[in-house]
Amino acid sequence: MINLKTPEEIQIMREGGRILAEILDKLAKEVKPGIATQDLDKLARELILFYAKESGKPVKAAFLGYDGFPAALCVSINEEVVHGVPSKRILKEGEVVSLDMGIVYKGLYLDSAITLPVLGETDYKLWAKLNPRLHRLLDVTKESLNAGINEAKVGNRLGKVSHAVQAVVERSGFGVIRDLVGHGIGRKLHEEPQVPNYGSENEGVRLEEGMVVAIEPMVSVGDWRVKRAGNSFTYVTYDASFAAHFEHTVAITKSGPLVLTKQ
Repeated sequence: MINLKTPEEIQIMREGGRILAEILDKLAKEVKPGIATQDLDKLARELILFYAKESGKPVKAAFLGYDGFPAALCVSINEEVVHGVPSKRILKEGEVVSLDMGIVYKGLYLDSAITLPVLGETDYKLWAKLNPRLHRLLDVTKESLNAGINEAKVGNRLGKVSHAVQAVVERSGFGVIRDLVGHGIGRKLHEEPQVPNYGSENEGVRLEEGMVVAIEPMVSVGDWRVKRAGNSFTYVTYDASFAAHFEHTVAITKSGPLVLTKQ
């Protein structure tokens, strides 16, 4: 069953989405060579407490303890697609890192993700010049997210969102991860409907005002197939090719798609 959200609930989610966007922005600035991924998770937890205190509103980690996940932040590196578990692992110059995080704000869930390179002495322009394929991977994944969001309109079939993502990715020669999908969100972290990143534009439910979905393209340089890593949480690409992941929580409104997880 799809849970439609009231305008009041969507407004609450917009407030929470701004908080999540600010937290991810602060975390991204700490992604540097030499930092341990567990230190990023520690900072994520501290920021949740900071925003809870500053706003005077209940802000909680959505991922911590979810199906046993041991952290507030997913940190996925290189061939890790999603659900990377923070650890003592130290980030290295030139690696590609995805930060995926969810919060609960006033009882409603938000979910968002970004992918970026680990840069120290090298600036972004030089990294992009030295790593054109990886730079293109990040750009295409973000572009595919925007294409999917643009189709999140009242009356469209959900497949139009999925197809838009797939079209951008595959015309650029990358692989769309098919075994992992986006999802409805709001009163729970994962709700109906599932939001695949591939498919026919004539498939899926009709989008209605009040639906809220997490659209999250996951894209690989090579093979689209994935497998579980040894920790039972993390998914990695089958061929160890690098992957990227971008995600926004989006409300379907009568005036068009409303991205909730941005500043």
